[in-house]
Amino acid sequence: MTDHYDVIVLGAGPAGYVAAIRCAQLGMKTACVEKWLNKNNKPALGGTCLNVGCIPSKALLEATELYHEAVHGFDDLGITCTDIKLDVPKMISRKDKIVSELTGGIEGLFKANGIDWLVGAGTVLADKNVSVTDHDGGKKQYTAKNIIIATGSVPIELPITPLQGDAVVDSSGALEWQSVPGKVCVIGAGIIGLELGSVWRRLGSEVVLLEAMDSFLPMVDGQIAKDAQRTFTKQGLDIQLSARVTGSEVKGNKVIVSYQNSDGEQQMEVDKLIVAVGRRAYVHGVLTDEAGVELDERGLIHVNDSCETNVPGIYAIGDVVRGPMLAHKGSEEGVMVAELIAGEHSSVNYDVMPNVIYTHPEVAWVGKTEEELKADGVDYQAGTFPFAASGRAKAKGDTGGLVKILRDKNTDRMLGAHVIGPSASELLGQSVLAMEFDATIEDIAHTIHAHPTLSEAMHEAALSADGRAIHIANRKRR
Repeated sequence: MTDHYDVIVLGAGPAGYVAAIRCAQLGMKTACVEKWLNKNNKPALGGTCLNVGCIPSKALLEATELYHEAVHGFDDLGITCTDIKLDVPKMISRKDKIVSELTGGIEGLFKANGIDWLVGAGTVLADKNVSVTDHDGGKKQYTAKNIIIATGSVPIELPITPLQGDAVVDSSGALEWQSVPGKVCVIGAGIIGLELGSVWRRLGSEVVLLEAMDSFLPMVDGQIAKDAQRTFTKQGLDIQLSARVTGSEVKGNKVIVSYQNSDGEQQMEVDKLIVAVGRRAYVHGVLTDEAGVELDERGLIHVNDSCETNVPGIYAIGDVVRGPMLAHKGSEEGVMVAELIAGEHSSVNYDVMPNVIYTHPEVAWVGKTEEELKADGVDYQAGTFPFAASGRAKAKGDTGGLVKILRDKNTDRMLGAHVIGPSASELLGQSVLAMEFDATIEDIAHTIHAHPTLSEAMHEAALSADGRAIHIANRKRR
């Protein structure tokens, strides 16, 4: 291990570890600074995503969906299940095992690529020096030709609802409960709130989501958001809009949540409270004034299109910069920056950034919504296809939702794709690829899709955009 590197990466989440690996692949002497300690108090790579975010939440979403189907859905398939038992600690243990395997895998990749893992908290000093403080308080200084800041984000805390043990928790704490609460309140009905609410609702909790905004999933296409709200409500999620939380108090083994809605001041008694109001960039202690790196008005690190800061040779990627806080966005920025440092041409197409909500049904989208196109005055055409008309969806017994494609009437280019339904996250990949390669709706319509598959819904939606879908009635015929 040396004191000087071609690249030092701060943070080993999806942005940082990917950047470090790509830098090493390109022949640069690379180090990655990471301070994360796992639940066993051992150093771990992977950041929020692998340790307490994307991966563990999906492990619980998968397990709870299967449990819910076994209890409520298998009878329709001619399968009778009796004496079904729920073992929440075992479910949590499985989640932890998956996390351990994946974080250990990254450590193996670091070793295979010759990347030095500097365990501790990194701080950028003047002249591209980096100070690393280990968990015992010891400090060591390193220098680098280039620095990549990828320190990620942390859950936003609300002073009016301070975290308290396992009674009032953030998104990380909600993945650790060892038993099913009777009633759960979630502050925030966004992506994180819906996913966590779904986990505990499937296991039997009464779940109430309090959302301060007066619209549900405003970033999602309006038709899809309406369908999602109707579906989640039918599943038993109590979604209350225009409900602003004003405080919480733990009394014994209960939490009293105070909030305001159109009827005035309200109170609710619950067993657990989850604060899921979003995330903020983690830059505290990362930058010194001497480093000279500028922040923007939102507290994010200011970067140009190449993710370079105002200081040449210092880059920032992932959740600490502009754009959506998405693991895959950070990873692609990490690859781009590594390749730019190596003198190669590279870029990220932010116009085709996929988004997914991993509930059931899943909600996934890319590109523009119909509301955005209307506001921009774009001459467009929408094509839709419901999963209720899909043979594969019927065979699966999962017919809720639809595929929606938006095309430019003048160029036939795809402007956006929106899916709510089974395997939406996987189906969306086809549309992301089509938009990346600037394909037309006609290209998709002429692409042969295997039958019977869920992906045929995307094919039919493309045909529908031109009034020639086969398996639904068309508004017009060609």
